[in-house]
Amino acid sequence: MKNVVSLLSMLVLSSPLLAATDPLLLPSMATIKGGEFSMGSTANPKEADYPVSEPIHTVKVQSFRLSRYETTVGQFRQFVELSGYKIGGDCIQLAANDWGFEVSKSGWDAAANAPSDSHPVMCVSWDDAHAYLQWLSKQTGRHFRLPSEAEWEYAARAGTNTRYPYGDDPTGLCKYANVFDHSGKPAIARLTGKDRKEIACDDQAALTTVVGMYEPNAWGLHDMLGNVAELTEDCQHLSYEGAPKDGAPWTKACDLFHGQNMVIRRGGSYNSGPTGASPTHREHIGLDGRTSLGEGFRIAEDVSGDSAHGSAAFEAGLAKAQAAERSRRAK
Repeated sequence: MKNVVSLLSMLVLSSPLLAATDPLLLPSMATIKGGEFSMGSTANPKEADYPVSEPIHTVKVQSFRLSRYETTVGQFRQFVELSGYKIGGDCIQLAANDWGFEVSKSGWDAAANAPSDSHPVMCVSWDDAHAYLQWLSKQTGRHFRLPSEAEWEYAARAGTNTRYPYGDDPTGLCKYANVFDHSGKPAIARLTGKDRKEIACDDQAALTTVVGMYEPNAWGLHDMLGNVAELTEDCQHLSYEGAPKDGAPWTKACDLFHGQNMVIRRGGSYNSGPTGASPTHREHIGLDGRTSLGEGFRIAEDVSGDSAHGSAAFEAGLAKAQAAERSRRAK
């Protein structure tokens, strides 16, 4: 994994710096104060060759910054257009077959995957996310990165110990997250030909939606659950046996899946039920995996200097998109 990132650094950091007249769509960052928490849960399912969330263990996380929103189509588009970065490969999408998905030629900027520049970007891999973070770091002189799995769970829980950051009842999810609910069920059933029980609430979004449309958690973070699952820096480990206790990313002695290198993603998506939308549930994806099933990423950085500021251009555009989406829902 380190060799992949090093190669990306050589390719992406060779691109020119952004012109001074172009507004850089910087993420809006929240400072997450460090502390201790109990990571994991015994309530999540246990499947062979799939990461479980046990044993529960104490982790001490240092202060860091995390984007208030998932990385958007517009932010990623700016990177692609200014750096010339090329995304190869196919993107997996929902489909009406035995598996419920198929490989598609449509990419991250296809209309179905990117309804607006303020939707979360999908069909990007762990490698693509790192290329973007390397480029953004070069443009700003800051060090943007993916959060560790421990940092992600600590931030998603926001000081709580309940099943969800607001309590234990899954029917409350629609106030805080875009999940598999009354609006999502018919849309996903049309795409997959499959029927399954939805969460008994309505978030008014069929698939993905504009970021930040739901209530934030207690630490000001939107969409930590639902909308798109979020990549972390950690490679796959099937349990927490031997996990770091300092909140650092776990990148050694990685467990393969059918011979493939895998990384951990968290938070569930628009297609997640009560289990997948829990802040303790762990999922995996390949390093070069690109899907529109609900995978994206969120930006982190270490706490240093005045680096929390500078996101005015991004926030102005997002406010307009959120207002338009609220208007649509009110009709």
